[in-house]
Amino acid sequence: MFQLSQKTNYKTFRGVGTLEQQMSYSHQSMGSGSRNARGYEFGRTYVVRPKGKHQATLVWLHGLGDNGSSSSQLMESLRLPNVKWICPTAPLRPVSSLGGFTCTAWFDVGEISEDGHDDLEGLDASASHIANLLSAEPADVQVGIGGFSMGAAISLYSATCYALGRYGTGHAYPINLRAVVGLSGWLPGWKSLRGKIECSYEAARRAASLPIILTHGTSDDVVPYRFGEKSAQSLGMAGFRQAMFKPYEGLGHYTVPKEMDEVVHWLTTRLGLEGSR
Repeated sequence: MFQLSQKTNYKTFRGVGTLEQQMSYSHQSMGSGSRNARGYEFGRTYVVRPKGKHQATLVWLHGLGDNGSSSSQLMESLRLPNVKWICPTAPLRPVSSLGGFTCTAWFDVGEISEDGHDDLEGLDASASHIANLLSAEPADVQVGIGGFSMGAAISLYSATCYALGRYGTGHAYPINLRAVVGLSGWLPGWKSLRGKIECSYEAARRAASLPIILTHGTSDDVVPYRFGEKSAQSLGMAGFRQAMFKPYEGLGHYTVPKEMDEVVHWLTTRLGLEGSR
């Protein structure tokens, strides 16, 4: 079965009701869901409050069929006391790769291939929802986006929207991203990205200024390693000079503590976070 949800060696919980009962005081639900301008019904959003000085806010995006509640548990376990985590839940929608089966998905996806079709409407709807979640953050707080698998794809797509200054629809992208994390994912729209960035001095400037980290397991049998590697290469060729690619030998389609420690170190360095080591 085609599976793009996140597995991890950290303690996880199955079942939203059970998880809500076990949430710590630092979690806050932002409501049962919201509908954005394009009519997509997003699920519940969970927030992990910073334990120290609030220096950064990151949205973390789950994989296919997962939800924001499980993401919040993983984020709370990271040694980043000055980061606020916002963990939304994707809309329920039919997914082509699952034969039309309905589950939580940030956009529709078929076969992941170099000739695959990108669901631009779904990508823009989710990117817009995520930007809206970050729009109310204080001006002195740095903001970023990260995710796993399909969540990583949306994170990288948001990075391209930031660089271009607009969504695929042409509407202005409103968020000043300072960091993007993509684990075991891929870059939608990679074929045309370079041409779009090279057409604009401002887009090239923004692309060059945005720190991005991509990680991928060499034994990933869901999103093959070559797509992670190709995504990093495409970003570099398009002018994302601070895009870093980290392979993990023998790792499948899941996360491990060593990988998450790498993300913690990278965010601490790139965002200049205090007290995170």
